[in-house]
Amino acid sequence: MESHTTKLEERVLDAVDVEGLIGFLGELVAVPSVANEETAAQELVAARMEAVGLDVDVWPIDFEALSRHPAYAADVERSEGLGVVGSSPQELAHGSTHVSADEAARGLTLILNGHVDVVPAGEVDRWTYPPFALTCREGRLYGRGVVDMKGALAAALFAAQALRDVGVTLRGRLQIQSVIGEEDGGAGTLATLERGHTGDAAIVMEPTSFVLAPAQAGALSFQLTVPGKAAHGALREEGVDPVEKFIPVFHELRKLEARRNAPPVDPLFQGEVLPYALTMGRLRAGIWPSTVAETLVVEGRYGVAPGEDPADARAELERAVADAARADAWLRQNPPVVEWRGAQFEAARTDPDHPIVRAVSNAQRSVTGRIPPLGGMRFGADMRLLVNQGGIPTVLYGPGDVREAHRPDESVSVEDLATAARILALTAMRFCGVVGADPPGGGVPRLGEDGDSGRGPREPGA
Repeated sequence: MESHTTKLEERVLDAVDVEGLIGFLGELVAVPSVANEETAAQELVAARMEAVGLDVDVWPIDFEALSRHPAYAADVERSEGLGVVGSSPQELAHGSTHVSADEAARGLTLILNGHVDVVPAGEVDRWTYPPFALTCREGRLYGRGVVDMKGALAAALFAAQALRDVGVTLRGRLQIQSVIGEEDGGAGTLATLERGHTGDAAIVMEPTSFVLAPAQAGALSFQLTVPGKAAHGALREEGVDPVEKFIPVFHELRKLEARRNAPPVDPLFQGEVLPYALTMGRLRAGIWPSTVAETLVVEGRYGVAPGEDPADARAELERAVADAARADAWLRQNPPVVEWRGAQFEAARTDPDHPIVRAVSNAQRSVTGRIPPLGGMRFGADMRLLVNQGGIPTVLYGPGDVREAHRPDESVSVEDLATAARILALTAMRFCGVVGADPPGGGVPRLGEDGDSGRGPREPGA
């Protein structure tokens, strides 16, 4: 069945300034906001928030204090950075003469969370287009961060602008969190929670291809050191090659991965081949070509299921390494060492029947005529901080394909960004409630139920 829109909602959908969105995204992409260099991008976002009419909170993050938090994790040494949060004006929710206390009390706060930090461009000669200059070709936008996730953050800002331009007064509050440090551990979102910014529900606008994800797998970074014994290369038999000793450990870890991904898995991850992948992404060994290496060091990523205790998951990997070591005389006497360092992304899950899930689903149906599929995301994201630290029901949902991220010629379609802005604006209206309209509950029907009567669904990007 189709979900309909009111005349006011249609006006907001029509008011989304797609050209302005692309223009602002171009400014944001031009700032190479890699780790520890995000301040200029945050200042740009804060200025845009002010232009949109949001109440803006900008503060310097105290990383010395934040690093003592049990949930703090970072792959890089951090010393400075800004937190930025923009909220729909408080006076509209509580102080305006045309908003009663009863109406304000019924309003809910919706968080839209997006990060400005990007991974490095890598080898620039592998890019067809310059990574830090927005390029538009045949309806697609290219540049570092357009899909992960400056494009979605821009869409959120222009959703807020459309609400303002039409004169919509929310019963509750729309809060846009622009954060740093997501790619290396989530310090920005943790700092935002510690600042006191909270809400009734949140959307982390990662590129899910408009799959609505109430579940996120965890990802624990680890380092494995396999000892060897150095010797001159001409006398290899007098040394112990750690590369050779790593081979049985590697096979044991592959068996572990297979066991952890065997059915049954969380229903939201059904159909995924490896929802909780174990990846050994970087290996290094040796100091000289003609010397048997003294050690081999493996740095990897370990997938964790929603609801799984990270301590139990770590112990399982450590046991697998120990099992492989017991089968080898050298490793029994010189056991490999597992260390948990770098980003530690816990898993997270929200009840698929929570009102935020229904609100996003029905908003997409109103905008595109299609209900989004429900699923779980395999990649780590800040959802786990909002859920596990903030106690905020959260979903992952956004434009573009994550397969376009972290690679040359990162791209997203203009249509997807425009559609995202409209869905986010409509979700805010229905979840937070609109003064003069039905209470928020009337705009958050259960999946499969109709919303308010009016015009039918719009075509994507229309």
